[in-house]
Amino acid sequence: MKHKFIAIIPARYASTRFPGKPLALLGGKPIIQHVYGRVSESFDYTVVATDDVRISDCVKRFGGNVVMTGTHHKSGTDRCMEAYSKVGGDFDVVVNVQGDEPFIHKEQLEALKQCFEDVDTQIATLVKPFEKSDPWEKLENPNSPKVVVSPAMYALYFSRSVVPYTRNYPKHKWLEYQTYYKHIGLYGYTAAALAAITRLEQTPLELSESLEQLRWLENGYKIKVGVTRLETIGIDTLEDLVHAEAYLTNKEEES
Repeated sequence: MKHKFIAIIPARYASTRFPGKPLALLGGKPIIQHVYGRVSESFDYTVVATDDVRISDCVKRFGGNVVMTGTHHKSGTDRCMEAYSKVGGDFDVVVNVQGDEPFIHKEQLEALKQCFEDVDTQIATLVKPFEKSDPWEKLENPNSPKVVVSPAMYALYFSRSVVPYTRNYPKHKWLEYQTYYKHIGLYGYTAAALAAITRLEQTPLELSESLEQLRWLENGYKIKVGVTRLETIGIDTLEDLVHAEAYLTNKEEES
């Protein structure tokens, strides 16, 4: 069965670490325009979900679809649910793409879509294996959540800590003996699953780790995991934007 996909890009103005981030210019274009352009190539319909009229006006200026949502949402998933209910349509799968990923790859979006070729998939996300040559500091970074997966490629747990604990070797050698997966914050949900998980109350593990996907696991939902070898450059701070600008410049020079 061929699924019909809608991509929703939640975009807030009031970011704690980088206010106005979606409108910040990267290569002369707003970050949100970069994200929208890449995402819209892979989906039947793409829309930005925002609570700020400045972002809405920006999206309309570059010809994108946008829907206004409330200011009360605690997560991007909740904002996606409101946007999906307002857009309507007969979409089978809703994909939540973070609005601060201007270099997201088409291959990553396609890998997520492929997870839904399994008829049992309710929720899907992506991971990227850490490289064996990565320094311990990169693996240990709590801002880069790790994922433990089953042989059938379902998520067993997400953590800001380094999991699993490889007890028989010194930490600086863990990557030589164990495959660790970095979580890529890209989600897909069947329409029914999205409606269900946004009605769930926050759970102890979610509150402890500040990772909303733990709420879904604690409530018995299975999360299918796709694998990508491609790195993305998310933008959380002004410093990240400077690095992204340099990356974009180098790519243009190479081409």
